[in-house]
Amino acid sequence: MENLVRSIKFPLFFDTERLKNDLSKIIDKNWTAHYNARDYTGEWTSIALMSENGKSDQIYASPVSEKLVPTEILNSCTYFQEILDSLLFEKTAVRLLRLAVGAEVKPHSDNCLGYEDGCFRLHIPIITNSEVEFILDGNRLVMNEGECWYIDANFTHSVANRGKEDRIHLVIDGLRNAWTDELFFKEAKPDRFIKPEASMSEEQKRLMIAELQRMNTPAALELLKTLE
Repeated sequence: MENLVRSIKFPLFFDTERLKNDLSKIIDKNWTAHYNARDYTGEWTSIALMSENGKSDQIYASPVSEKLVPTEILNSCTYFQEILDSLLFEKTAVRLLRLAVGAEVKPHSDNCLGYEDGCFRLHIPIITNSEVEFILDGNRLVMNEGECWYIDANFTHSVANRGKEDRIHLVIDGLRNAWTDELFFKEAKPDRFIKPEASMSEEQKRLMIAELQRMNTPAALELLKTLE
C-alpha cells in the first residue's frame, strides 16, 4: 500500500477574501451538530449548501443520493456557487464543516469515499490555523486557506483544532466522471487508486442507520437496505 494515493493537493486556488466574505453572510445561521457524536469531542457542526430537500440542516453525506438542490443558505453565497459551477461533476454532498477551538474528531474511516470507489471528497479550507492537526494514515496534512485537496477518507484520519479560532472547510462530495479523471490522473496514475481494506464498526453502522431513518428520503431508504 506504499504507493497508494491518500491525498492530492490540486493546482487550484480559490480567493480567500471572497471565501470569507461568503462565509460571513451565513456564519450566524443555525449550524447542525454532526450526527456521529461518539466520533468527536467539543463542537463539530455543519451547514448544508446543497441537499436533497433543499434544507441546510440535512448534512448527512450519502453515497447514494438523489439530485441535490441549493439550500436557502447558498442563495446569498455567490462565490460558493461560482466554485460549485466550476467543478464539473455531480455533487452528492456540499457542506461547510466547522471544528471549534479545542474540538477533536477521533480516528475513523469513511467507507466508499475514495476515488477508486467512483466517488470522492474535496476540502477547500476557508478558515484554518497552524495548530490544526489533520492526520491521514499516520501522516499530518497541512491544508492552507484557499487550497483544494482530495482526501481518501477510506484511510483512517483524525483532526484536532488546537488553535485559537474555529477551523471551517467547504467540503464537497462528488461522483467520478471523465472531467474528474482528467483532473485526478494528471496528479497520479490510475493504478495508484486502490481501495484499502476498511470496516465499519457496529456503533458506526447503528448511527448511520438511525440518521438514514431520520432522513426518510427514497435514496436514504435504498441505502438502508444494504445496511440492515
